[in-house]
Amino acid sequence: MIALVDCNSFYATCEQVFRPDLWGKPVVVLSNNDGCIIAANKEAKAISEISMFEPIFKIKKQLIKHNVTIFSSNYTLYGEMSQRVMNILSAFSPQVEIYSIDEAFVDVSGMEYFSLNQYGHQMKDAIFDYTGLPVGVGIAPTKVLAKLANRISKKRVSENQGVFVIDSEEKRIEALKWATIKMIWGIGSKYAKRLKKIGIFTAYEFTQLPEEWVRKNMTVLGVRIWNELKGQPSIEFKTMPKPKKGIGTAKSFGKKIEDLGMIQEACSYYISEVSETLRNQKSCATYLQVFLHTNYFSDRDKQYANSITITLSIPTSDTFVLISEAKKALDAIYKPGYRYKKVGVCLSGIIPSEYVQGNLFIAAPRFDKKELMNVFDRMNRKYGKSTLFSGLVGTRVKEWELIKEDRSPRYTTQWNELLTVKANRY
Repeated sequence: MIALVDCNSFYATCEQVFRPDLWGKPVVVLSNNDGCIIAANKEAKAISEISMFEPIFKIKKQLIKHNVTIFSSNYTLYGEMSQRVMNILSAFSPQVEIYSIDEAFVDVSGMEYFSLNQYGHQMKDAIFDYTGLPVGVGIAPTKVLAKLANRISKKRVSENQGVFVIDSEEKRIEALKWATIKMIWGIGSKYAKRLKKIGIFTAYEFTQLPEEWVRKNMTVLGVRIWNELKGQPSIEFKTMPKPKKGIGTAKSFGKKIEDLGMIQEACSYYISEVSETLRNQKSCATYLQVFLHTNYFSDRDKQYANSITITLSIPTSDTFVLISEAKKALDAIYKPGYRYKKVGVCLSGIIPSEYVQGNLFIAAPRFDKKELMNVFDRMNRKYGKSTLFSGLVGTRVKEWELIKEDRSPRYTTQWNELLTVKANRY
């Protein structure tokens, strides 16, 4: 049996955990540069005038009218809260597959002889007690059915109290007849439209199709979903994520920038981020891509975009080497006279560190910087992001970083932003 544990309105709820005065009130979280709504709690979703992914300037008046609390995205806080949830789940099973920042599959095999409903409630209660985050729990024999059970646990909360278990053939059939075809994990809008054209509207009707038709029209992936809905495990349980084949980051500037030096500083900052991720998975990159562009949506600015990919002479994860190459790349693609909106970097051709070979035509470096990079990573993990950084990053981060006027404090990762609790003395 597999449990799918999913946090409710995760980003918005993380904000409410540290603001108990907001429980029961509408809360939304904005995208980078406070552009549009990317998350909302159930109270905000209930307001018909608020649409997800709607540019904030279009609905700002409606948000104020309904007393909606607005937060800039705080990914540092969300990531740390997510890690807490995953650590709690690991106490319930040695097999936990982290599927996304707010959900995970948990192998609960062997618990069939106990009350799975009670076990699901124990997971749910433990997460709420230790983090303050409400979750839904769906338990079933397969991943796809567990996803469906989780959806039912949230849609029929009063009936299931946030936990739903598919542990019998009767419950499986009931769940399949309840679910529309678009509710099924793995069936996108394209396949949903195709199925509706032939009169398939529910998950149950989908399972009644011949396997040959599914294989022909929906490939092997469709057959796996079909099998999973019938209670036959066909999707692998992965407890160890595969190393990333590409690592990149690109963020819009808080304002348009013309100065090459400031763009290089932003690019150096992003290189520091992706190179640390690279070292964490004990890998090195063979290729470095740098791209730069103006604001496509501006009618007043001249438009320009360009990118360049550099083949590194020796695959590396060294922040200083990558920054040096990135600066060369920017020198090649930068054109004066434009107001730039975004710079980005991407590392590819990623291989394990132990497979890196030297270059016959390049002298070996005088100093091995691996230990220096290890010191950087240890210090930044212990004392917070960017405690140690390359001087090439500069000190003008606030002049180009994302707009985040309404970002909450990073309560769990920054000493100077810790929550302060005051107690009255009697």
